[in-house]
Amino acid sequence: MVDTPFAGAPIIATSVVSGRGIDHLKAALARALSDTPPPPDIGKPRLSVDRVFKLQGIGTVVTGTLTGGTFRRGQTVVIQPSGRSARIRSIQSHGRDFEQSGPGTRTALNLPDLDALEDIRRGDVVTLAEFGGPSRIIDVLMEISSRASRPLKTDTRVHVHHGSGNIAARVAFYTGKDLARGESALAQLRLETPAFVFAGDRFIVRDWAEQNTLAGGIVLDPDASRRPFPSQLRAELLGQRARRPDEVRYFVASQVAHDGTVRRSQLLLKSRFSASAISDAVSHLAASGELVLAEDFVSDARSWQALRDRAADAIDEQHRAHPEQVGLSLTELRAVLKRQLPFPELFDAFVRDLSKSEFVRVGAAIRRAAHRPVLSAQLEAAGRRLRATLSAKPFDPPSRKELAPDPVLQQALRFLIETREALEINAEVVMAAESVRRATELIRQFIGAHGPATVGELRQALGSSRRVVVPLLERLDRDGVTLRQGDKRSLRR
Repeated sequence: MVDTPFAGAPIIATSVVSGRGIDHLKAALARALSDTPPPPDIGKPRLSVDRVFKLQGIGTVVTGTLTGGTFRRGQTVVIQPSGRSARIRSIQSHGRDFEQSGPGTRTALNLPDLDALEDIRRGDVVTLAEFGGPSRIIDVLMEISSRASRPLKTDTRVHVHHGSGNIAARVAFYTGKDLARGESALAQLRLETPAFVFAGDRFIVRDWAEQNTLAGGIVLDPDASRRPFPSQLRAELLGQRARRPDEVRYFVASQVAHDGTVRRSQLLLKSRFSASAISDAVSHLAASGELVLAEDFVSDARSWQALRDRAADAIDEQHRAHPEQVGLSLTELRAVLKRQLPFPELFDAFVRDLSKSEFVRVGAAIRRAAHRPVLSAQLEAAGRRLRATLSAKPFDPPSRKELAPDPVLQQALRFLIETREALEINAEVVMAAESVRRATELIRQFIGAHGPATVGELRQALGSSRRVVVPLLERLDRDGVTLRQGDKRSLRR
């Protein structure tokens, strides 16, 4: 054992028959563990099952060492890889009942909802549903033992020991080369049965006959896709993680760079990092400009800028083609960006981010902040005609059909409405904004001088018609200027 990490470990002779040396062994273990920090609670409990049995009158009981979090009595859990759910009726540790059990604790769970013979077995994992499902293919960093009897070849069938599980798998090295003793390499483990693993988990590889330990490794991506060789982006993701497998920010940065945009609440759920550690890493990377935060989404800065550039090009093209319009409709912008949006809900967050600088949302459209709608030369004459018609009878304009009977006038009228130069009183009545302001002031003055007034009295005061005054007063009611009381209007306080 000279060439192993245990070369300097004390050797204590013991006998389970006579009990000799047991107290010395306990004291040595206590000394060795005295400076060891307690296992962390990262809020991701997993119990790898090593025993399953049934007790009369109690039901199914499973035991194992709990890691990563806490289980509580009455809590609903899932069994992976089957996905069956169960409720914890009771918890024991070393023969004593507890309300909860934390990481590092030998734990027995009473799961009466399960059949001990059919629903759960050694190697299964008791966990929570929010952490997703099992894996079939995992990307790993593997190192072959310096004492291995032979190189490890790609496509070799092996046994993978993870937690209390023993899973048959085949090895596929990304380089395609054999792995010699003492070497390490990126690889895929293609599992013959699914297993529940996290990024950052350690595992051991033994030969198919289970006579020799071949290698050990660490999980880099528990949800890998089956490809003979990685894309450049995937190679970068795995390379970053392999160089620093214990640093959360490299896992965060590589995941977001690979996916482009991810939900913050779902980022690295299947990993050995806590939610707070992931959140701190996200904040750090956002402060350094590597990531962009958009509500519940985290995006790679380059991907986000590419999305902004695509949106800016579409908005600018709309301004060039239709300078008379307020901007590009959000419906059209969504269609332009559809293929680049991994989540439909990301669009609203993206528009809000766009509107923080350079762009302005106007109703159901978006424009450059510097853009001011102007009528084209073709529509300018139509605009002048509309302004003249609306000012000729400011309080009794013609109906909308009479005002804009042809497509050119209709387009010019839309411009006046969108720029708030004209206001839609209802579907048939359009007035100049200045005329509405003046009419509102005259109505205020009339009611203020004469008290509550009827539609007829206000119509005469304006020199208008019921066709215009009725919808105008209904608008003023909605705007909080007037208050209808029977057949009269008073001023709202």
